[in-house]
Amino acid sequence: MLRIGEAAELLGVGVDTLRRWEADGRLETIRTEGGQRLVALGEVSRLLAERRRSTSDRPIVAQSARNRFSGIVTRVERDGVVAVVEVLSGPHRLVSLMTAEAVDDLGLAVGIEAVCVVKATQVIVEIPGA
Repeated sequence: MLRIGEAAELLGVGVDTLRRWEADGRLETIRTEGGQRLVALGEVSRLLAERRRSTSDRPIVAQSARNRFSGIVTRVERDGVVAVVEVLSGPHRLVSLMTAEAVDDLGLAVGIEAVCVVKATQVIVEIPGA
């Protein structure tokens, strides 16, 4: 569960927008005993997926030379000595393949905050001829 401010930051909107979405039935929240709104990570993922489907790619007008993406871990899958880690950063979904040992060393788990640093600037996929 995320606090409403954290959810707003991941979605790139203001807290007031999330409150309106809640009132309109577009966003489901849970209230704590103290009245604080909490948003399930699944709700944030759903809204981001809706946004990706409804918007076209926009031209890049500026970029960070550091290639750092802060976000929330949304998936950790282990398969022997390797693991797949998915991080939701605003409208971006980053997937990293790493050792299971690295996952343990970093304490990665669904719902924690993480920063993805992208080193490669290009990924080229080729299919060889017969």
